[in-house]
Amino acid sequence: MKKIFLYILAGSLCFTACKKDDVVDTINEPEDINVQNNYDDQAIRKFMDENYLDAQGNVRTFSTTDASDDNEKKLSDLPHETLPSGTVFITRPDAQPTNGVAIAKGDSLRIMMNALTFVATDNNGSIVYGAKTPLTNYNTISETGIPVVDPKFYYIKNNNKLIKNATTDIAKQKSYYMIEGFNEALQKYKAFDKADGESYNLQGVIIVPSRAAFARDSHYNYSGYSFRNRTFVFNFQVYKNTPRAAD
Repeated sequence: MKKIFLYILAGSLCFTACKKDDVVDTINEPEDINVQNNYDDQAIRKFMDENYLDAQGNVRTFSTTDASDDNEKKLSDLPHETLPSGTVFITRPDAQPTNGVAIAKGDSLRIMMNALTFVATDNNGSIVYGAKTPLTNYNTISETGIPVVDPKFYYIKNNNKLIKNATTDIAKQKSYYMIEGFNEALQKYKAFDKADGESYNLQGVIIVPSRAAFARDSHYNYSGYSFRNRTFVFNFQVYKNTPRAAD
């Protein structure tokens, strides 16, 4: 009986491993990174056409069965710009600070946000944003209700212990941690001057294609899964910014 049980267990583990391999294989990476860049751009346009902002500025997907969102504006119909990097930033009308403070590169920020990532792929000739996954610990709206302060993908100091104790050359570089497109686009907004406990009213969306994020480079393990070829969507409000002393 003990041998029979072991055979069954071994077979079960093999089946599970095969299933995991099958999931990984569903994302076929184009050999040419320019093809992936094109996929990203198409998927971003599709995402902007299929989603809208609710009353508090949260990104929501249009329902195919509920008509209550039929009069909502698509993200693509809201004021938006595309930066040379391919990063798209969307400004939510009537949700910007009245006397906002300009955000300079490297400012210390307190940000209320929800962040997710997806991989743009070709599904039988149609570009889709599959494997959509939350960015772990960066949905402050539902997880903590408190703005996050200087997430590492926005800013990391040269003397941060991760960099100081790094054992590889690439892990000693800021680019190993930071998402360039997110940092770049944030400077197009102005910050509020809100206390952490105040209610949120999200001011915009930043969509960063993989080429303005980590592309196919090594990166810090933020979530336990790879950010290779991943596009990022940041739905956010900058509660406060503070000039930072030189690093």
